[in-house]
Amino acid sequence: MGKIKIINKGLLTLVEDLGRYGYQKFGVPVSGVMDEYSHKIANILVDNDISEATIEVNMLGPKIQFLSNEIISITGGNLQPLINNEHIEMWKSKKVSDGDILSFKGMKNGMRSYIAFSGGLNVKKVMQSKSFYSRAGIGTEIVNGKIIEINGSKKNYLNNKIDESYISEITDRTNLRVVLGPQNDYFTGKGIENFFNNSYEITNNSDRMGYRLKGEKIEHKKRADIISDGLGKGAVQIPGTGQPIIMMSDSQTTGGYTKIGYVIKKDLDKLAQMKPGGKVRFNQIPISEAQKIYVEYLKEIEKLEKIYGSNKSFFENVLDKIKKIF
Repeated sequence: MGKIKIINKGLLTLVEDLGRYGYQKFGVPVSGVMDEYSHKIANILVDNDISEATIEVNMLGPKIQFLSNEIISITGGNLQPLINNEHIEMWKSKKVSDGDILSFKGMKNGMRSYIAFSGGLNVKKVMQSKSFYSRAGIGTEIVNGKIIEINGSKKNYLNNKIDESYISEITDRTNLRVVLGPQNDYFTGKGIENFFNNSYEITNNSDRMGYRLKGEKIEHKKRADIISDGLGKGAVQIPGTGQPIIMMSDSQTTGGYTKIGYVIKKDLDKLAQMKPGGKVRFNQIPISEAQKIYVEYLKEIEKLEKIYGSNKSFFENVLDKIKKIF
């Protein structure tokens, strides 16, 4: 069993996995990582299951001391990671030694990095997830001086490095693909036209709950409010101001604003790496295309698991779970 010590927790450093599913009916958000792709690749590079928790580093990173020899990987936004004040390469597995100190120089590109530890983080699951939800204090909180145990891997060092073609592109402008609905009939034709024909800027009032945007007003036919219904990551709410709010990982489970559409999962990873001031445009796609993109995304993850890891693929794990049920 290995250990790390949090010398300085940084601005916002969180233990997150793929989320806390099955509890939305009790008002508990899914939470989980903001950039799922980077999280999954980080785990694959150290031969973990893709659902294993990583440490999500936001903007100004932590300072972490290793109290044992470990294998790690760092993916996502480039916050310029350092080991003992020397730059290290991202998107690859790396050996670290007892006494080494990991720190971050600051944002160079993107907003969030993901640190995976071979063997995984030995933290308690709450409602079947290791994710920390800060607004309710659910999960394991990272604080200065905290010791976190690592389920040290017994596997040989893989020396994995992801091919550059699989590294996420991070920009300050991007297009987000959207499936229209479920309350698109609440908007005027002009409102929908504005939504798809203008760029919107990410404001400073954005966080893990939602990204607030500003731009051309999106008009409602009558009102912005509805009887509260289900809400999840990717939903684009339009309140009375006519300015979009894109729900993110810590999204509340219900909401009373009209939803003009949902951003597809793959594009939310790009959005999660964008800073305030970044600009987005919305492109409408049919649900059939969104489903096709998602299946292709799952197949790409499966392919990378087979290339860089020895764990079972995503689909094999799902099949195993189905067999256990029946």
